[in-house]
Amino acid sequence: MEKTVHDLPQELIIEILLRLPVKSLFRFKCVCKSWLSLICDPHFAFSHYDHVSAAHTCRLVLSSPSASEFRSMDVDASLHDDSASAVLNFNFLPPQPRYKVKKLKIVGSCRGFLLLNCYSNFYVWNPSTHVHRLIVSRRVNSTFLRFLYGFGYDPSTDDYLVVLASYDPRSADWVAGVDLFSLRANKWEQIEESYFSYVNASVNFRIGALLNVAIHWLVFLHDVSMTVIVAFDLTERSFSEIPLPDDLDFIFELCDLRILGGFLSLYVVGLHNEPTEIWVMQEYKVQSSWTKTIVVSTNDIPIQYFSPLCSTKCGDIVGRDGRTGLVKCDDKGQIKEHRSYCHVPHGFQAAVYTESLLSLPAANSQQAS
Repeated sequence: MEKTVHDLPQELIIEILLRLPVKSLFRFKCVCKSWLSLICDPHFAFSHYDHVSAAHTCRLVLSSPSASEFRSMDVDASLHDDSASAVLNFNFLPPQPRYKVKKLKIVGSCRGFLLLNCYSNFYVWNPSTHVHRLIVSRRVNSTFLRFLYGFGYDPSTDDYLVVLASYDPRSADWVAGVDLFSLRANKWEQIEESYFSYVNASVNFRIGALLNVAIHWLVFLHDVSMTVIVAFDLTERSFSEIPLPDDLDFIFELCDLRILGGFLSLYVVGLHNEPTEIWVMQEYKVQSSWTKTIVVSTNDIPIQYFSPLCSTKCGDIVGRDGRTGLVKCDDKGQIKEHRSYCHVPHGFQAAVYTESLLSLPAANSQQAS
């Protein structure tokens, strides 16, 4: 006698469902009440996310100003496979004309959620489930400039946190202030540090690289004498410094942090369109463990430079071309694919996220201030 899906052991059904993408799970909610109950269970959502993360399954969200849309893309597929991408729906944006999709900036990613900045406010949004939360920006002096953005998760409190660093450019000492927003408490607070002695190591704002319970930024020391990595521990609410590789002794044009293969990584682009070096910290916070793993040369294709975004399941690395496209190279640094997505040189965005069924913690009734 042929067995149906209802005859399968519950443990086997769970193991099968844990391996499916979110889109399929949403469809399978309609199979039966027991599946609906299982897929909607928060414990299943946690297990599903853990399974997806362990498998290093991630996606890219792309935004091109010419198309005025965001697309989600499978990084393991070919860059030229249009069937591996889909347009994302922003039905939560207010109807006012100024809240256009092309005004959204992606400034963080954590556990399936993206942190979006639109003018002075923020949205935390799950592209897979469309769960979202508006964060009203803290009232600060309009002359202050934000230069560090961070978004992460504190497992000790089951809370998502937004971290912002800003400074007053009119101030002679450029002392920065750091604000933190708790989604669970639904409020802003200022992090009490006696002296936040860092300034931006770039002309643009920095988006923090999240690894475990710490957000990392590349910054200058206050006197601009040295570039360092500053890490903010979301559980301890404290800052620490991580030194760059000793062998990084040349003048570079561009560098920033990434998380590649679960390791804190640094990419460096030399002057005059030199190859991109990718360094990996094999042992966290141990300076001697920095290892130069890949050198990517862009001489053979017409791109500005290579800035990595994420690694694929087979070990390839997907990154930006410095303009409006993506590049995929192998683990030896050889270019495999290149695709340009638009012709507008400014406004192209690409960010990494992992699909999840996770929801946001219930917010305190206290209003954000």
